[in-house]
Amino acid sequence: MAEQVGTSTTPTAGARGTSAWVGWTAFAGLLLIVLGVVHVVQGLVALLDDSYFVVRSSGLLLDAGYGPWGWTHLATGAVVLAAGFGVFAGAVWARTVGVAVALVSAVTCMALLAAHPVWSVLAVALDVVLVMALTVHGSEIRAGR
Repeated sequence: MAEQVGTSTTPTAGARGTSAWVGWTAFAGLLLIVLGVVHVVQGLVALLDDSYFVVRSSGLLLDAGYGPWGWTHLATGAVVLAAGFGVFAGAVWARTVGVAVALVSAVTCMALLAAHPVWSVLAVALDVVLVMALTVHGSEIRAGR
């Protein structure tokens, strides 16, 4: 049997089929889902047990109490989860929403930095990686291709 030289089953850039960037998209979708869970947990803790936090609500950037911050994190978490599942579906709107929500998430977490530094730094770090994953070669990823 003659062996074909120079043939490969690995897709190349510009070829039809799956590119390596699909892995980045899946990574971003997974990060969105994880980030959404982090925000939901932060929101539930703020609503159910505000004594868990390191400082009183008066020590926050905006002294609105933990209740409003809890609802903000629950709402943000729900949007982030929806965008995460949308990224897995290949929706462009989900990538756009994912980048916007990650930026808002980072700002929100910076406001809570004094209250719980570990959670806030974790969320901000995930936001930075998320923005990078969703914007690098984002135009190469299309639903249904």
